[in-house]
Amino acid sequence: MTIASSTQWICFLALSAAVVLGSLGVVLLPNIVYSAFLLGGVFLSVAGLYLMLNASFVAAAQVLVYVGAVNVLILFAIMLVNKKETLAEIPGLPLRRLLSGGVCAGLFLLLLRVDITTPWAVPGPSPGGDDATVRIGMHLFSDYLLPFELASVLLLMAMIGAIVLARRDVYTVDVITGDSVDQALIEKIRTPLLVETPSDRSPALETTR
Repeated sequence: MTIASSTQWICFLALSAAVVLGSLGVVLLPNIVYSAFLLGGVFLSVAGLYLMLNASFVAAAQVLVYVGAVNVLILFAIMLVNKKETLAEIPGLPLRRLLSGGVCAGLFLLLLRVDITTPWAVPGPSPGGDDATVRIGMHLFSDYLLPFELASVLLLMAMIGAIVLARRDVYTVDVITGDSVDQALIEKIRTPLLVETPSDRSPALETTR
């Protein structure tokens, strides 16, 4: 085994361990902020795996889209949420854990079966070079057009969910004047502050008139 191959194996094992441990931390940690930061680390580790496959464009897109857009959107949604809810006992929690564990175990077995039964071409195809971007664009807008559009809809749903979660509650009573207001997001029209009243007029102006 040469130095290059051993270095490649070490990098692959390190990135794979980072993906697995980071994914477990995202699911198991009780602090949602730590989970969001670990999710960013998982995305970066996946980008490193893409680099090892000579897919530099896909790795750059992974960093720009998932780390720079999706993960930042999740962090902003977490930081802007100001709702304080009392913790209550979740009904049927053991059953929910059992069902979610069964779904996760089924997905893991399915991925493991695909990994074992697929005849992987080792060491893989030659890198595309400068034509990789053109080939990816052709595949995105021809063979994979529907998944590409579904991914954009998913990002739109994530943005709408972040806006809904971060929206502040509208008070039914104005905290300044005490007047009742409606639930509309449009600010209630108030009397301007700088309004000239008869008492504010100076006697000199009255005499000149």
